[in-house]
Amino acid sequence: MTDLRGTYRLQLGTDLDFAAARELVPYFKDLGVSHLYLSPSFQARPGSTHGYDVVDPGRISEELGGEEGFRALAEAGLGVILDIVPNHMAAADENRYWADPELRDRFFDIDHETGRWRRFFDIDHLAAVRQEDPEVFAETHRLALRLVREGLVDGLRIDHPDGLADPAGYLRRLRDAGVERVWVEKILDPGEPLRDWPVEGTVGYEFLNDVAALFVDPTGEDALTRLAPGTFDPTLSKHEQVVTTFAPEVERLRRLCDAPDLERALSSLPVYRTYVPPVEEADREALSGNPLSSLLLEGEAPREFVTRFQQTTPAVMAKGVEDTAFYRYVRLLALNEVGGDPTRFGIPVERFHAGCLERARRFPRGLLITQTHDTKRSGDVRARTGALAGMAEEWASLAMSWRALVPEEGAPAWNEAYLILQTLVGAWPLELERLEAYVEKALREAKLNTNWVEPDEKYERNVRDWCRALYSNRAFLDELEPFAERLAREGERSALGQTLLKLTAPGVPDVYQGDELWALSLVDPDNRRPVDWERRREALAELRAGAEPTRETIKMFLIHRALDLRARRPAPFAGGYEPVAAGERCCAFLRDSSVLAATAVRSSTEGVELELPAAVAGRWRDVLTGAELDLRGRVPLERIAFRDWPVALLERLDQ
Repeated sequence: MTDLRGTYRLQLGTDLDFAAARELVPYFKDLGVSHLYLSPSFQARPGSTHGYDVVDPGRISEELGGEEGFRALAEAGLGVILDIVPNHMAAADENRYWADPELRDRFFDIDHETGRWRRFFDIDHLAAVRQEDPEVFAETHRLALRLVREGLVDGLRIDHPDGLADPAGYLRRLRDAGVERVWVEKILDPGEPLRDWPVEGTVGYEFLNDVAALFVDPTGEDALTRLAPGTFDPTLSKHEQVVTTFAPEVERLRRLCDAPDLERALSSLPVYRTYVPPVEEADREALSGNPLSSLLLEGEAPREFVTRFQQTTPAVMAKGVEDTAFYRYVRLLALNEVGGDPTRFGIPVERFHAGCLERARRFPRGLLITQTHDTKRSGDVRARTGALAGMAEEWASLAMSWRALVPEEGAPAWNEAYLILQTLVGAWPLELERLEAYVEKALREAKLNTNWVEPDEKYERNVRDWCRALYSNRAFLDELEPFAERLAREGERSALGQTLLKLTAPGVPDVYQGDELWALSLVDPDNRRPVDWERRREALAELRAGAEPTRETIKMFLIHRALDLRARRPAPFAGGYEPVAAGERCCAFLRDSSVLAATAVRSSTEGVELELPAAVAGRWRDVLTGAELDLRGRVPLERIAFRDWPVALLERLDQ
């Protein structure tokens, strides 16, 4: 089993199969990662672009290269972490478990009274699997477990464990079967702890939201709130989903137990789900004030009702909040992220440190991310939009001047226009075709003036025409482009700082495909566009040959140097985490008293000083420049920062 140093997430599909990935392995090794982190690789529906619609969990995807191609990739010199999908399979004729009526009844969660089946969220063609049945588990995990036993796979990423009847029992079964490394796609509410499951940790959304919020300047809150007035009301949007999209699930629950206020109970849960039984304090806290609290906690409801209620709330949260409310409440798009809370306008350094200390204590090998295939925007776009908080008055003035371009009645509404304007400055330069595709999805997700079920094509066309008019409005572009460039500079400083923290905080850093250079991606499918691998290989070769990092390559340079440090000195990254006092504008910490990482979290570094503990005073080496420094006492960040970039990474020499 390969030692964990860093992972590289690959979205396999039409333009990237096992053979193509294998050709890239020398590049990934040179970059410094230890593992490929592969999207689902079992046989999916014909034409699948993502692999989450599995039709045969006992066979490697033929389209990607079959087991021979997978084996060749796994033996090419990097470890493999494999994403698997236990919660559901495709309801398709190609799936023998579905096509055979007897197997369908055994393997899938069928409502025999209606003939309907439990779905993955609201997707009818993805049917939920009965993993609580040991025979179903054994059959659907036969291949995954064999790949682990043979050493071809070092660990598993578990997609949507919250959909399972018994997530904890499922994870114990995996551990009992010999899978030592498991990461769960568990979406935690800010401050919600991960349960004591036999896992390495989550896939990292709580880190993503904390590190993004750390760089949001709270002094900008009032100005941005005036731009987008209104309140964030996730309960309302969840209730809308409960009484429409999830009406079949509600009806099935009501047949099990005709509980009063069922719809309100489903829509008012503040977290994705509870895990009863057993009843833990976190369950009591989540259900505090819920109209069905005693019914769910005290054993008054049928066991099946409790189980299905808990399987339903994650879908309600995902569709009601991530895929609805986040497209309505647009005060600062950087905060509208999977597992995020848009009302949490930034966090203090102490809160970030507390999260890191908790991970170091409980799940020191959890994944650390700034982007995934499911995020609403790339880490770099998120960093840019987050930087608007530090330029709030200037941005507010500019945005209000553009409000004259928005019709008082008709399309788009101001809220929609403001989402578009943030997207433009966050991802500029942005091709019109990509903006149009994003805006269509955003409008339909918001479900205010159009939606997926009954699209208002006239309204969407009017918004599309408005977007096109912006691109041909020279006066608008003359204002947009210089501001977007200044914002890009601030966003890059923020993104580089977030990358440094991801590479050095407790956990295992992950790089999403292509993200080692600046990546200005929007929501899926925009984030699955082909990656320019040749440019990345060229850039890395230049850096490894001694070329100075440029604005284009600075993030790759930092990733390469930090991963090299983790390879040379793994012990500090498996050891302690000690916050270093540096004021409110800087985040700094020591790893096992041997590695020092620091980054500014505001635009100005003037007067920022680190207070190094006396125990670590002495000789240090700058990992980014190679220079040796004598550091003790109060150390100005500008003394140790890398050129004009407000980041520092040093290793202690006199140990």
